Amino acid sequence: MLMLKNLKQLIFSVEMKKKKRERNNNSILLQASYELFIGLNVILWRKRHRLFSLISAVSGCLLLLLFAFSVFTPPPTATEHFLSHHLSAVKKTEVVESNFDMVFQVPASGGTLGRDLWSSSQSKFYYGCSNASKSFQSADMKTHPNRYLMIATSGGLNQQRTGIIDAVVVAYILNATLVIPKLDQHSYWKDTSGFAEIFNVDWFISSLSRDVEIIKELPRNEGKAWIPRSMRVPRKCNSKCYQIRVLPVLNKKHAVELTKFDYRLSNRLETDLQKLRCRVNYQALRFTDSILELGKILVERMRMKAKQFIALHLRFEPDMLAFSGCYYGGGEKERGELGALRKRWKTLHVSNPEKVRRHGRCPLTPEEVGLMLRALGFGSDVHIYVASGEVYRGEETLAPLKALFPNFHSKETIATKEELAPFSSFSGRMAALDYIVCDESDVFVTNNNGNMARILAGRRRYFGHKPTIRPNAKKLYKLFLDRNNMTWDEFASKVRTYQIGFMGEPKEVKPGKGEFHENPDSCICQANGLKTPQEDDESSKERKEGAEVSDEQQQQQQPLEEDPDWTDIFYLDKELPDVITKQEHPEVEGFFSD
Repeated sequence: MLMLKNLKQLIFSVEMKKKKRERNNNSILLQASYELFIGLNVILWRKRHRLFSLISAVSGCLLLLLFAFSVFTPPPTATEHFLSHHLSAVKKTEVVESNFDMVFQVPASGGTLGRDLWSSSQSKFYYGCSNASKSFQSADMKTHPNRYLMIATSGGLNQQRTGIIDAVVVAYILNATLVIPKLDQHSYWKDTSGFAEIFNVDWFISSLSRDVEIIKELPRNEGKAWIPRSMRVPRKCNSKCYQIRVLPVLNKKHAVELTKFDYRLSNRLETDLQKLRCRVNYQALRFTDSILELGKILVERMRMKAKQFIALHLRFEPDMLAFSGCYYGGGEKERGELGALRKRWKTLHVSNPEKVRRHGRCPLTPEEVGLMLRALGFGSDVHIYVASGEVYRGEETLAPLKALFPNFHSKETIATKEELAPFSSFSGRMAALDYIVCDESDVFVTNNNGNMARILAGRRRYFGHKPTIRPNAKKLYKLFLDRNNMTWDEFASKVRTYQIGFMGEPKEVKPGKGEFHENPDSCICQANGLKTPQEDDESSKERKEGAEVSDEQQQQQQPLEEDPDWTDIFYLDKELPDVITKQEHPEVEGFFSD
């Protein structure tokens, strides 16, 4: 027992000595560290200029240690994953850069958009209305004897059409008898056709007999021919303007001829005069039987090919491109060719092609038109009738459009040479055939804002708001430039957004805005008993807001009288493309037509 006790004391003594030695060693180490720290401070204090060298040496040692660690202890799985991911990313980048077109792939199908491409969802709510009011005086009550108005129109077929329409209204304003207008036979197209060779004269006179007296020729005055006074009025002349400028001359000379008569009547007239414009345009101006017959044949042949079809007024002829001053990337050859044509119009300024295109005043290329239509939902199986003259660079230019829409037709492909022979030498009669097919098409697409585009847009609004697509060229210009930097879906979505307000929907143009022939708002009425979707939304909103109103209060409320011109189309305030305006120079005036 005593030995065991001595043994425990011995072990305890040994452990205490061991701990004391450890404490001594630690204190020695701490003292040595402290002394080293003091020494380093003294050295650094004395050797301040060597500080950066010391830091560099220490950093170098650390880097060597890290390198040795990475060499002798590599993580193989992580390394392989990083390298494979990096190489695949590099490979993908190389593929995209080497074949960037793969990003922008145009589908053959137009896709499913959840809407009808061939009709307007709101067309049933509106109809054309052009009957005269009860206060509108008839021709037999207001026409003065020995007061004759003659008109010399200007430009191509549709520009002359606007002059004829306005001539009837001016004759009514002046209480004069209208002599059948003279068509322009000396402008760019050199068409020798007279009024009776394009329009049905007898129908024209009889259908307007209640409104204006119309005769075929200026009568003789006591056996002698009248010598009309020739004069020209300013553009957009209103009723008062004609009464001040023309009426005194008409009273004195009895016969007045107004020359270069296109767009010489104001857009803003009283409602009855606007409705008279519509009666002339949509009822009285009828083509000759021969033109109507062949036009009907062309439409029937298109219907045999497809139940529904698009008519495209391409307007990509060399003269149009030269006049517009646009450039399409053809280099010096294109500049030389179009520059030579542009010299025909001596009063045109030197063009800035980039500025003109940026402002939306350049026709889209046939390929751009095709891409727009595909983005709007029209697939490659759709049939297209192209109303156009000689396209600049012909088949080379048309090839991309034909690739997108192989079912490509024109009057030359669906009619025989023999059928076209009576018309082919006359640009006005050929334009009339295109006019008929475009009017009867399910969708009409215009590639500029010229006379045919405006006249047909207004007509299609009047007769049921058939879809009329006008490219929003100002917005689409930038999109086409950037199309290879986006996917097809992104491109198509932006096209559909930009085209809101340019699809021929009711009320998409503010009343009184634009040319009246394009937007005949005074002649379009809302159907009684029908509410537009916007009105239904408003009614629903009113019902919800009035849910808490008592029955007694509801009985006291009177229904609000509906404004037939009310609309809430969201895109009513959208900016519309600028219209290329005509100048007073005769050589420029003569070009602005179809």
